[in-house]
Amino acid sequence: MKKVPLAGVIGCPVAHSRSPVLHGTWLRDYGISGHYVPLHVEPDDLSLALHSLPQLGFVGANVTIPHKEAALALADEASPAARTIGAANTLTFIAGRILADNTDGYGFIENLRAGAPFDDTRTEPALVLGAGGAARAVLVALADAGVLEIRLANRTRARAEAVARDLPDCPITVIDWADRVRGASGARLVVNTTSLGMTGEPPLDFPASALQVGMIVTDLVYAPLETALLRDARAQGCVVVDGLGMLLHQAVPGFARWFGHTPEVTEALRRAVLQA
Repeated sequence: MKKVPLAGVIGCPVAHSRSPVLHGTWLRDYGISGHYVPLHVEPDDLSLALHSLPQLGFVGANVTIPHKEAALALADEASPAARTIGAANTLTFIAGRILADNTDGYGFIENLRAGAPFDDTRTEPALVLGAGGAARAVLVALADAGVLEIRLANRTRARAEAVARDLPDCPITVIDWADRVRGASGARLVVNTTSLGMTGEPPLDFPASALQVGMIVTDLVYAPLETALLRDARAQGCVVVDGLGMLLHQAVPGFARWFGHTPEVTEALRRAVLQA
């Protein structure tokens, strides 16, 4: 008897995740027999959970905070992206083995391409704000896409320098947080990977005067969907790309592997996830 494929998102906490709505919408739209569920797993239980899920019929799982690095360490095999970034967000279970991947960079680039003329601007500098896990995925993705100069600013310079050392193949120039506005001079792309500007977090201090007509400005924050950075950028005549699309696009490879169908990111999907 054929088993109904199961997948889910593992986190701690995980109740806030919009991934179940995202994958659930695709399952319904494509008439696929399968389920995608939230899985609250405490850090001390992660190894037991990952090795138990395949026995329960799970074909894969997404991984979110705080498990991304630990999931990579527990995997039997990892993609080049996951190894380079140092974290996994997508796991596939095959024949008792855990295969780890990181699709955050893929989601970031696909979101940019969907919302802006990104491929025409790769030879121009990019400014990336933040040096956390999301920033690592963005930096690797930009380098892989052919961006020749990436200026990296983080509130703690030492952390940005550590990221630059960890990613020697990325054309990163670390600048002081205090110089972030000057770092935007001549840049065609500005990316906020920090939590600043997110609902409940302090605002991102980045003056609108630093944003020029024709810049592409994107914020990984999607709650609110239009952050102050994006609002200012739109008013300055920039091309604005919100962060929700990255969440949607990063989910495509995992869904395709687990449920056997490559899904599309549509406006209807965006609306469904926003209403969750």
